[in-house]
Amino acid sequence: MKQGYIPKDDRKTILFLADDMRLPSGIGTMTRELVVGNAHRYNFVQVGGAINHPDVGKIIDMSDDINKEIGITDASVLIYPYNGYGDQDLVRLLIERHNASAIIHFTDPRYWIWLYQMAAEIRQRIPIFYYHIWDDLPAPHYNKPYYQSCDLLMGISKQSDNIARLVLGEGNYVNLDINNTPSEIIAKPIPKTCFIPHGINTKYFYPLDRKDPKVVNMRKQLFGEADPEFVLFYNNRNIRRKMTSDAILAFKMFHDKMVESGYKDDVRFILHTQTMDENGTDLTAVIDAICPEIADKIMITDTRLSSEDLNTLYSCCDTVINIASNEGWGLSSTEALMTGRTLINNVTGGLQDQCRFEDEDGNWIEFDENFASNHGGKYTKHGIWVKPVFPAGINLQGSIPTPYIFDDRCNVRDVAKAIWYWYNMSPEDRKKCGDAGREWATGNEAGFTAQRMADRAYEMMERVLAVWTPPKRFHLYNTEEETIKNKNKKSGVSISYE
Repeated sequence: MKQGYIPKDDRKTILFLADDMRLPSGIGTMTRELVVGNAHRYNFVQVGGAINHPDVGKIIDMSDDINKEIGITDASVLIYPYNGYGDQDLVRLLIERHNASAIIHFTDPRYWIWLYQMAAEIRQRIPIFYYHIWDDLPAPHYNKPYYQSCDLLMGISKQSDNIARLVLGEGNYVNLDINNTPSEIIAKPIPKTCFIPHGINTKYFYPLDRKDPKVVNMRKQLFGEADPEFVLFYNNRNIRRKMTSDAILAFKMFHDKMVESGYKDDVRFILHTQTMDENGTDLTAVIDAICPEIADKIMITDTRLSSEDLNTLYSCCDTVINIASNEGWGLSSTEALMTGRTLINNVTGGLQDQCRFEDEDGNWIEFDENFASNHGGKYTKHGIWVKPVFPAGINLQGSIPTPYIFDDRCNVRDVAKAIWYWYNMSPEDRKKCGDAGREWATGNEAGFTAQRMADRAYEMMERVLAVWTPPKRFHLYNTEEETIKNKNKKSGVSISYE
């Protein structure tokens, strides 16, 4: 029996609001792993969001599939497909129908304003948990009402976790029932915030030897009779913040130097993305304009792949690149770590976590109000599996709903140098670096595995559920004092180049 198993009738029911767990998006993938990893301890009801969802009006029972995957017989996992992420009436219905014990929601808080508008109503019955994402500084104090509407914020990155702490300030604690809570807990209140990084399922993502038949066959499909000595891999959406065109330009610069230096022209760049996206650009036009002479070296595929085939594709490549200017986490980098690949990461958001920058004492860096990001280059010592690229420009942008956020932009010349770094390393040494990355990622310090993510989430949710009590229906504030406090808030702005 799976460790920690609770019989179906004794489990709490969690209402999960996110991308449909059957979808290949990052949100959908992580939702599925959180559900799969905890389906022996909770019953789940999901509002499965999508754009123009084909299954609207149906109820999808995933219980048998989950039973087979985790080896139990009584999983209870239902999906209510929905166009968008849900609405107030549906949430009320599902809480009542399934006697939910808590709500978890996931992704940008802008999608959940309708949920926060009914938070006072919901939280008279059950707590609201948030698997929290925020890409960059300055600390978004405009999100404070949203964070205050939640009883637990599980940050997907160290930066996301610190941002929630900065915004909540003195309000970063779980609401307790003073009359029914042990004195030792009251004396040391439970923080609302914690760090629970994304985790990859090691059942599906693991290193394959270059001589493995699956790798040999896929490389033949990709390259024909050629056997390139170095393959760069990009696995992200073709959207503006992912900087897809910059990755192509950097590859061209790298290729130009390689040819000028007299090296054998035996490299490829594979992009697993959409050739054209309204939120990004037309990559065919980009290639035709800036590097038509090496168009045959650049391959774009948008074929939806199974986990097994995607794992094989990673193992066909040498180095994985993610230079997004904003990135909450960066799943392709974590998948690369699990498959033993080396990395090129922009130092931003959750990507910097995967570099394992060290402080003066050799510890994995931590963030606080005085040091809230390493994008300014305070610490430069990092894991051997990555060649980080520090942003050359940290620009403040925004919109009306999101008034300010940094955009961390790499210089393409620095990215080209990072590609050159991995290209010049022998395959044997690259493998040693990649193996070290996997060892760290699966170890106790990082723990970037799906089950570790699920276990951490379960531990924190149970900790809150054990002591949580509904908040008062209203509070009285001295508005003059609140104004003074807000003026004195620190935003975690840290852009000095030391």
